[in-house]
Amino acid sequence: MASKKRVELEVEDGIPMDMSPMIDMTFLLLVFFMVASHLITVQIDRRVEPPTAKNAQVAKESSGRVVVNILADGSIWGQNEEELPTTEAIQDYVDQTRVRNEANGIPTRLNLRADKNVDTRDIKKVVQAAGEAGVSEVIFGSLTVEK
Repeated sequence: MASKKRVELEVEDGIPMDMSPMIDMTFLLLVFFMVASHLITVQIDRRVEPPTAKNAQVAKESSGRVVVNILADGSIWGQNEEELPTTEAIQDYVDQTRVRNEANGIPTRLNLRADKNVDTRDIKKVVQAAGEAGVSEVIFGSLTVEK
């Protein structure tokens, strides 16, 4: 009788396991985490060559950014390839984002990406316009220097 039980156990152990539900669950979890995670999506304007800085740091908070690019020729552009020719246009652009962020309870920060050859008066113009729109925190875009 002992040998009969051994044979039955071997037959039960040899039953193939269907792995398709486990694979399906793995893919569902993968898709869930891809959708649920917050990725930093800042469109980088390739026309801007930012300055380098020894003490440059990556900003810890990525939400609520209003990206403004200042090209070497002094022209000012929004994140969506939208030119901002006047101070009023800059104020409106920043204010629209600020209002949208406040509705979601997110503080707004100005992410200023200026070319390294830009006149500082252009930078001052953008920072003042953002201040008039109610945004006082500024993140200056720069590249790090290898130490």
